[in-house]
Amino acid sequence: MARALAEAGLDAVYSYAGRTANPVAQPLPTRIGGFGGPEGLADYLRAERISHVIDATHPFAEGMSRNAVAACCATGTALIALERPPWVAEPGDRWTRVADYEAAARALPGDGSAVFLAIGRQNLQPFVGLNHVWMLRFAEVAAHPLRDATLIVSRGPFTVAGDIALMRRHAIAHVVAKNAGGQAAQAKLAAARALGLPVVMIDRPVLPLRRVVATPAEVMAWLHGTDRGV
Repeated sequence: MARALAEAGLDAVYSYAGRTANPVAQPLPTRIGGFGGPEGLADYLRAERISHVIDATHPFAEGMSRNAVAACCATGTALIALERPPWVAEPGDRWTRVADYEAAARALPGDGSAVFLAIGRQNLQPFVGLNHVWMLRFAEVAAHPLRDATLIVSRGPFTVAGDIALMRRHAIAHVVAKNAGGQAAQAKLAAARALGLPVVMIDRPVLPLRRVVATPAEVMAWLHGTDRGV
């Protein structure tokens, strides 16, 4: 999305939340850090005379997406969400779909088995104290609250063969994932399918009504003809 905006010569700014120490460089002016809730974001939109907002956050970045809807409504700013389609179970998958992280924790058997907890590092608290051995995979070294956990530091995209080998090496019996969609992290699901492992799949949060598209090309079509700030 950033490349498309830069190549089109649009006056745009790329905003990072600031949770990653070494974010990927972008071909646009970049700001890092929060806005201070919907009111702070609305103030920023007014101050910078932003005319269009592209919500390209992670599908589980519920707070930022809700703030974008509220701020754009308050300021009359056009909003579109760029959101990759969710994953869909395929033949051979053994998915248990749950609504949230707490439900995912309850869905595990608590039998001391090894679990690939593939949900990032922001929402691990519901799993604290459960009787499991954990395998975590983060993009960078970070503290976490889980005991009996092995941290794998690696940045995707991942391969099916690599994830099969990883799960075998750690004797993984269950996978917990959030339905982020996309290709970069899909390998773990194919690996679980190949190994016959059950997957606890966390559904996406329900967000306020907004326009949602799946590709940068659709966003560019929405923006077509504008030279205002994005």
